[in-house]
Amino acid sequence: MIDKATKFKQLHTLGETFIMANAWNAGSAVMLEEAGFEAIATTSAGVAYSHALPDCAGRLSFHTALVETRRIAEVVRIPVSMDAENGYGDTPESVFENMQKIVATGVVGASIEDYSGNKDKPLYSIDLAVERIRSAKAAIADSNTAFILTARAECFLTGHPNAFAESVNRVNRYQEAGADCLFVPGISNIAMIKELVKEVNGPINVVMGLSGTPISLAQLKDAGVTRISIGGSLARATFALVKSAAKEMLEKGTFKFADQQISDEELGRLFSKPFLKE
Repeated sequence: MIDKATKFKQLHTLGETFIMANAWNAGSAVMLEEAGFEAIATTSAGVAYSHALPDCAGRLSFHTALVETRRIAEVVRIPVSMDAENGYGDTPESVFENMQKIVATGVVGASIEDYSGNKDKPLYSIDLAVERIRSAKAAIADSNTAFILTARAECFLTGHPNAFAESVNRVNRYQEAGADCLFVPGISNIAMIKELVKEVNGPINVVMGLSGTPISLAQLKDAGVTRISIGGSLARATFALVKSAAKEMLEKGTFKFADQQISDEELGRLFSKPFLKE
């Protein structure tokens, strides 16, 4: 059996399109592996929600994110990539140190975004953003571990006036700095996704599962997309079930939501698999 890192690299280089669903805790990770996904990622939004925190920069601590990420990586046999937000640090030096800690959790990939968290200047300057990617790549190289580094350009999500052109420029610079996969969240138009694939020198990740984005796997394959993630959408859908079930119980006095539950016996079998005890 090939190791997780080699498997994850192959998924990015074989010319096929794959879906990398996002888990927010060990239980959801095991269920996604059982469903048949070849790789998964964490979702910082989902992890934040599970700790009753909003999906805001700085609210989910790096320590908490590392603890959840390590547990997820430990309970599945498939590759895991960490949603590392902005690397949990502004400077290249802090990104370097934190990436070393991320690699130590057992994940074989991580994404770094160029969102600064500063309302006045929401994107890091291009030169600083590039240096941050170089530092992340250097930390990975120091570990002697095969690893897929994903670089995110947050231009669309921060309202940049020339979002597409700036995104293309940034992710191409990130690729030159060592990024293995490029990600421009916020694009929901298939024509623009096709253009992005043409303009960018590397494998492209797109995020699906957002409401009002009826783009299919077949369309994304045709566009040349390498990887599809779903961000926090599955976690949000789970919380939507809790909300609707609570409303049903309190307003109708019924318990129909329980018809969709998985039995304790089935979950017991799933969560008792040998690899969970290794």
